[in-house]
Amino acid sequence: MGFSGSFKGLALISVGALMLNGCASGGGAGQLPPAAFVATQEQPGEEYVIGPLDQLNIFVWRNPELSAKVQVRPDGRITTPLISDMPAVGKTPAMLADDMKIALGEYIKDPIVSVIVENFSGTFSQQVRIVGATEKPASIPYRANMTLLDAMIAVGGLSEYAAGNRAKLVRYDRNTGKQVEYNIKLSSLLKNGDSSANVRLEPGDVIIIPESMF
Repeated sequence: MGFSGSFKGLALISVGALMLNGCASGGGAGQLPPAAFVATQEQPGEEYVIGPLDQLNIFVWRNPELSAKVQVRPDGRITTPLISDMPAVGKTPAMLADDMKIALGEYIKDPIVSVIVENFSGTFSQQVRIVGATEKPASIPYRANMTLLDAMIAVGGLSEYAAGNRAKLVRYDRNTGKQVEYNIKLSSLLKNGDSSANVRLEPGDVIIIPESMF
């Protein structure tokens, strides 16, 4: 093979390497399958995990003096009669009830404890965050069967200058431990009623909406 043929071969190899590198770095965002506007079957979500500032109603059967309504502090702990600085964040209500049974067991025999979440915020991993060109950027608690349309209604839709069809959804993939980006078409969904643009959300999703360049 002559110099010309060798040069062409090297060029093809270089281009191929660049294309592979672009794919590996996640240059292009993926697409999510569409979700129905109304779920055909409502299903429970993951178990609720207590977050900072949640309002809890703690009931100790036959011991009203030990029952209390408390708010989880920003440091993730609660204080109730006889129990100081009990960690609450990151636990399900059932887990917290079990821990309180053990702590109260030092004072009363076989306590029966129930923990009810009255007003919830959830941990960041259970919230859906919408930022950028929307009427009111916010973190909203995820609820079972939530879709993109539900989240956008909660924040009042797009702002006047939003480039809705260039929005991204960032999702943490628990299997790989990496963040994955997906293209979402908010303008098609909200302005044109395109049902194929409505997608199902998951706890921890972040929706990023850029502004139009002109």
